[in-house]
Amino acid sequence: MHQMWSSMKTQINRRSFVKKGLSAAGVATAGVGLLANGSSLWADDESMEHSGRLSRGDAALLRFAAAAEILETDFWVQYNELCGIPDKEVPGGSGNPAFTAALSVLDADMAQYVHDNTDDEFTHQNFLNAYLESKGASPVSLEHFRTLMGSTATGSSGKLRLTNLMELTLDTSWWTRYRSSSHNPDLDPRFTFPQAVPSLAVGKHTAIPRTDDDTMDANFLQAIANTAGFHMPTIEQGGNSLYPSMAQRASSAEVLRILISIGPTETMHFQTWADKAGNAPPLTAKDPKTGVSVTFPNLNSSPFGGENFQTNLIMPEPCPFISRKLPRCSVIRPTETRGVAMGAVNFLAAMGLFIGQSPAFFALMRDLASDADQARREPHDD
Repeated sequence: MHQMWSSMKTQINRRSFVKKGLSAAGVATAGVGLLANGSSLWADDESMEHSGRLSRGDAALLRFAAAAEILETDFWVQYNELCGIPDKEVPGGSGNPAFTAALSVLDADMAQYVHDNTDDEFTHQNFLNAYLESKGASPVSLEHFRTLMGSTATGSSGKLRLTNLMELTLDTSWWTRYRSSSHNPDLDPRFTFPQAVPSLAVGKHTAIPRTDDDTMDANFLQAIANTAGFHMPTIEQGGNSLYPSMAQRASSAEVLRILISIGPTETMHFQTWADKAGNAPPLTAKDPKTGVSVTFPNLNSSPFGGENFQTNLIMPEPCPFISRKLPRCSVIRPTETRGVAMGAVNFLAAMGLFIGQSPAFFALMRDLASDADQARREPHDD
């Protein structure tokens, strides 16, 4: 990812994209080097964002959060269309009975949980953009980048997407990180936590049926459902850490309130999905299209098992926090704030969620992350 950022020569004017409702002129200026030196809007923005009472740092934090929520909403919509509950509250798609049944093996209520999680992400993206606008700040729109083809299986709306759920490489080390009582990535940044499902960290795996052909083999379809079952908590544990990490940089008490209020809902999502992932049935399957194999182990049996893999341990084990001189504490981990936004972009990109996106998309996300990471706590009169 570092090489990709370094080699990227095309920069874009973020103002062309963050303003709600892209104009033809704004689209036309994408990639023409208006920020050729790689600088962000910090260089010329006033300390207060536009005419409102939102500092430029707080606006940057909320814009990055809004962009993240827009991306989350996009892939949760894809799940809801195929294995959730499409309705007036969360419209789109008509459901895929075979995929829904496979996912329900993890829990009978999975469709309802998918629906509710999707609804939550819609409210987050809409609230954050509306709040930015209420303060005279620019909201975020990623509609220009809605270019990716999604699933064509029964139930999919067939709409263009922002994210790719069909070529995922998943880091499932969060499973052992939250079960570890001796290590915290904030204090042990070089410690490697074991993968719960090592084969998901190798190759590209689909978390939704790409076509109806993927629903024909019951074993492979269950592997797709298991992949979705691990992708869901993998994503939500990222938001689980992102919000408290960004909150440490907020200046306004109200912006702090927003970040520490949305953040816990991400934690609720994470714990829900972590619990369901533990129910994924052990199996081995080979993707008939790509030839990539995946093995879902019995996490309660050798060579797994023990405290670090036990599936019913869904609450964080107490671990070192702040200092090893202090008693262990059950906490969100990590919450280190330095470089957290750029780290989130790199994490999502390494997962394969953006495979097929344009260089302009990556440049925009990099710019939004850079602005958020430059935010500093400042005296602020609310």
